[in-house]
Amino acid sequence: MLAAKRDGGWAALNVMEDHLAKNDFFVGGYSIADIALFAYTHVAHEGGFPLDDFPTIRAWIERVKAQPGYIPMM
Repeated sequence: MLAAKRDGGWAALNVMEDHLAKNDFFVGGYSIADIALFAYTHVAHEGGFPLDDFPTIRAWIERVKAQPGYIPMM
């Protein structure tokens, strides 16, 4: 069951990477969609999903962090 969950996680990251290769954010400009996806994605490495092979996701994470009012979690 864990292997299936991991496969799903990698598949989701691949979909995100493909989308972000063509778009700066997920729905037009910065939106609640980005906030929701950022919550887990920026700590994906903690769950065993290093983002080394996902350059557009890493760039998107930096764009989200650069938004006015961004406050990092402790």
